[in-house]
Amino acid sequence: MIGKLNHVAIVVADLEAGTAIYRDTLGAKVSAPLELPEHGVVTVFVELPNTKIELLYPLGENSPIAKYLEKNPGGGVHHVCYEVDDIEAAAAKMQAAGARVLGDIKIGAHNKPVLFLHPKDFCGTLVELEQA
Repeated sequence: MIGKLNHVAIVVADLEAGTAIYRDTLGAKVSAPLELPEHGVVTVFVELPNTKIELLYPLGENSPIAKYLEKNPGGGVHHVCYEVDDIEAAAAKMQAAGARVLGDIKIGAHNKPVLFLHPKDFCGTLVELEQA
């Protein structure tokens, strides 16, 4: 059911410093910061030949990323995102299999529908599914 790995998301305590590491130190192409108020994050995408790295930074006091940084002040890997052909069919299949879908389907940073799956159902990893 899942397709290719779309991205790995990394929470950063300093978005400019995180961007500079990937752009200046590693020589990667990085996007401009994009604010996503409905998700409570600012995101920067690092383009790689076979996938992307998403740098996440909190947007607002109620950001889930702010809570993540409280527990992990240095940041860290937050989630992995896999592509699916049909997000609604994927959600139904996950629920039928007993996996917990977190919240509703929303529009993500790539202007495509996304949903998140509970880490306890996926080997301790928060999983995002994005419609291809």
